[in-house]
Amino acid sequence: MARNEEKAQSMLYRFREAQAAELGLVRKRERRPALASSVSTIGECERWRRDLLGEIARKVSKIQDVSLSDYQVRDLNDDINRLMREKYHWERRIRELGGADYSRAGPRMILTEGKEVPAPQPEGRSRAEIYKNIDADYYGYRDEEDDALLEYEREREEDLVEHISQMPDIAEPEEGEEEREPMDLDALNTEIGSVPNQKQVEEYLVNRRRQQLLDKYVSDDLKQSEQETKVLTGME
Repeated sequence: MARNEEKAQSMLYRFREAQAAELGLVRKRERRPALASSVSTIGECERWRRDLLGEIARKVSKIQDVSLSDYQVRDLNDDINRLMREKYHWERRIRELGGADYSRAGPRMILTEGKEVPAPQPEGRSRAEIYKNIDADYYGYRDEEDDALLEYEREREEDLVEHISQMPDIAEPEEGEEEREPMDLDALNTEIGSVPNQKQVEEYLVNRRRQQLLDKYVSDDLKQSEQETKVLTGME
C-alpha cells in the first residue's frame, strides 16, 4: 500500500512539474548535450560546465560516506571519472570558441552547488625582502676562499705541468730538409687589403714558393732579364 502511494505521489509530482513548466512558472530542466561540439556559444558551454561541477561536487561529497559498500564506492568513482572526462571536453570546447583556458588555471575549491571559490592570492614579496639574503657568495665573489675549488685547481695545475714536462721537444729539421717559414699574415693582409679567403691564401703561398725557388736557382741576370721582358710585354 505504501509503495502505491509513493508511486502515485511521484506521478502527481511529475504532472504538476510539467504543468508548471507549460505555464512558465518554473524553468523546464534541459538535458545536457551528449557532444560538446554541438554547442556553439561560450555562455551555454559555461553553463553546462557549471552543471558538471555541481554534479561532481555532489558525488565527491557522497563518496566520502563511510556507510557505503565497496561496490557503491566503485560505482561512484567510475561516475566521477566519467564526469571529469566530460568536463574536460566542455573546457576544450570553450577554449576552441575563444573563451577561458581552464587548463592553465590552478585547482579551485568547489561548493556543493557547483560554484567555484577562488583560492586566496599569495602575497608578493617586496624587492627588499628578495635581496635580503643575497650576499657576495651569490655573485661568486668569494670563490677564491672555497677550499674544495682551490684543491681542484691545484690538482689540475699539477697535472698540466706534468703533461707539459712529458711532451717531446720540437723536432729540428733533418739534413737536406728545408726549414718552413711561418706565414706572414700581416704581409698577406697588406697585399690583399682584406681578410683573405681560402683561394687567396693558396695563391699567396704559390707565389711565395715560386719566388723562393727563383731566388734559389735563378741568377740575378736572368731575373733582371725576366723583369725587363714583363715590362716590355706589359705583363706588369
